[in-house]
Amino acid sequence: MVDYVLRALQPYFERIPSVARPTEHVPFNQKLMWTLTILLLYFVLSNVPVFGLDPSSIDIFEQYRALFAGATGSIIALGIGPIVTASIILQLLVGAGIIKLDLTNPDDRAAYQDFQRFLVFVMIAVEALPQILGGFLKPNPLIAEQLGVSLAVVSLLIFIQLFIGGTLIVYMDEVVSKWGIGSGVSLFILAGVAQSIITGLFNWVVPPNSAMPAGIIPRWFWIAQNYGGEALLTADGLRFLLVDGGILALITTAIIIILVVYAEGTRVEIPLAHAAVRGARGRFPIKLIYASVLPMIFVRALQANIQIFGMLMYNRGITIFGEYVGSKPISGLMYVISPVRGPQDWIPSLVKASPYFADLPEWMIILRLLVDASILVAGGILFAIFWVETSGMDARTVANQIARSGMQVPGFRRTPQSLERLLERYIPKVTVLGGAAIGLLTLVANMLGTIGGVGGTSLLLAVSIAYKLYQDLAKEQLTEMHPLVRRMLGEEI
Repeated sequence: MVDYVLRALQPYFERIPSVARPTEHVPFNQKLMWTLTILLLYFVLSNVPVFGLDPSSIDIFEQYRALFAGATGSIIALGIGPIVTASIILQLLVGAGIIKLDLTNPDDRAAYQDFQRFLVFVMIAVEALPQILGGFLKPNPLIAEQLGVSLAVVSLLIFIQLFIGGTLIVYMDEVVSKWGIGSGVSLFILAGVAQSIITGLFNWVVPPNSAMPAGIIPRWFWIAQNYGGEALLTADGLRFLLVDGGILALITTAIIIILVVYAEGTRVEIPLAHAAVRGARGRFPIKLIYASVLPMIFVRALQANIQIFGMLMYNRGITIFGEYVGSKPISGLMYVISPVRGPQDWIPSLVKASPYFADLPEWMIILRLLVDASILVAGGILFAIFWVETSGMDARTVANQIARSGMQVPGFRRTPQSLERLLERYIPKVTVLGGAAIGLLTLVANMLGTIGGVGGTSLLLAVSIAYKLYQDLAKEQLTEMHPLVRRMLGEEI
């Protein structure tokens, strides 16, 4: 039934405007220009506030802000959330066989992409409307009075602005993916995380209900001015330095960066030789993190959407799923399945230091940690498999690409089938292993905390994206010098 409806609506999906693909090779300088232009536009839009929004509004994505690459109170507040959510839904439908599409078939892949674009616009509305109707994004009564309109009209204006911002993110992502370097989603995440890390290091502003500056380096100066050496050398003083002083977050961030770079460089390389050009050789790398870190976005996006559901229920007076303070769950199922974001979320003494958790039983704190670990590892494996199958990284698609480029594995027959059997020995196993490994790395980073509170998922994504961006830049420069390489990579000369 779903397949029939999808096929019937396909002509309408095709009419949704999209960014045209280049008809010929785009030079490196132009790709770099498009990428930097979109990045600049992203930062500009992140500083454009939503007109008519009341200052008392609640950001329900506060705990996922760095991950979703949006800016609180701006017209791009939804960030990449709709794109990720639409991708999750479609991958689950295809993976479960509810929508039967052969993604190795060009027509089916085009149908998949058209339906995904339509679904993204649906998700923009779905993620914006509940925030407005649920009372999280509140219209400003003063603005309504000055304009001489009702609060409902101001709420409509807020929705229109969020929809426009979400639409701009969609097309900015398409511009980077088709005309720039890498993908827009990755670029926005990297920009948001980098901004948070820099702020977390150097921000001298003192937050409300705190005596110390927000940034780690200004905090050290404050500690040196207000604490003596003897007090800091005690057990409580060392704990204060590690946790509150940000030293643990700094060490964790550095270690995670090193581990991700090491994991990105760990690979199995399959030797290749060109059938028609003697001496032309290469290698096809199968990395340990074969599916990249992007499946972690899907895991956290799924958790974020569940948390939003819980907040909406609580705002309606339904507390069976848990209670909230602002955007933070403090009890019930929603507390158990919420992500761990630092030592203050799983060390009982630190958890109970908060007045909201003073009476929380220790078994519930431990259960939350175990549930988060299970979600990260199992979700990392599951979404890594889905990502490989739907993004053209599976053994069959890769084998066909290698065969079309004229390359072959020495000692094996020059057929896609033989290449596929060889790749099947590695790709499925590495996909599962890499998904589990990245889930464990994310868990460790979340448990110990990171600079700027970006979270383990966001930090891993940023490091992996930066590493991939460096590789993409090197590849683009290589293809400029050696056009034959473009043909090997499946591009037109």
